[in-house]
Amino acid sequence: MKTSQRQSTTHFGFETVSEAQKIGLVRDVFNSVASRYDIMNDVMSFGVHRLWKEAMMDWLAPQPGQSLLDVAGGTGDIAFRFLKRAKHSQVTVLDLTEPMLLQGRRRAEAQKMADNLNWVVGDAATLPFMDRKFDVYTVSFGIRNTISPKDVLLEAWRVLKPGGRLMILEFGQVSNDILRRLYDHYSFQVIPYMGQIIANDRASYQYLVESIRKFPDQSTFQNMITEAGFNNVKYRNLSMGIAALYSGWRI
Repeated sequence: MKTSQRQSTTHFGFETVSEAQKIGLVRDVFNSVASRYDIMNDVMSFGVHRLWKEAMMDWLAPQPGQSLLDVAGGTGDIAFRFLKRAKHSQVTVLDLTEPMLLQGRRRAEAQKMADNLNWVVGDAATLPFMDRKFDVYTVSFGIRNTISPKDVLLEAWRVLKPGGRLMILEFGQVSNDILRRLYDHYSFQVIPYMGQIIANDRASYQYLVESIRKFPDQSTFQNMITEAGFNNVKYRNLSMGIAALYSGWRI
């Protein structure tokens, strides 16, 4: 008698793929765009992503001597901002793709802050760290690329110390009808074209804009964070919901 095992599926942009496939596909996307990632962020957002990340730091209010795990930390944007505000702190930058980390290590800030930085290749859903290790956990525009945001949040709770802080910056769902139509037109018609011209990779940026639409809306994701065990979970919309900041605490 034949037996068959049902393979779990998930989304990769608007495509349905197996969970095993998605890990490789996401890794391929960021391997491909690593060398132009920072430039594309500036071009796509007209530099606004820098304001969002500063807003993240303002709400987070880093303190001297804290230990931070920055997941999907890629080229170090969040890590560098954190260390500029929190002297004598230690930051571990974890990313699924080594080329992204290599780009971060080449940046001038990384050389100046080398004693306070660790760079680790790893999966957000199976972190290679002991329980209750970090004071702060951040992830910026990365959790939507994972197979299971729920599993990622459970891992975040596990590695945070009691009293530790979770902070997530992610694209959101725009509620204003007029802005949403303009944003959709820009996302689907302009961003992939920019990806082709600047990074020679239209497909990766097509995936990135599709992945935003597959991610839960702000209220749903807030509830997911609470269900993972975090307390006092709140969110703030940025740029009318184009992006959103989420905060929670492990009590």
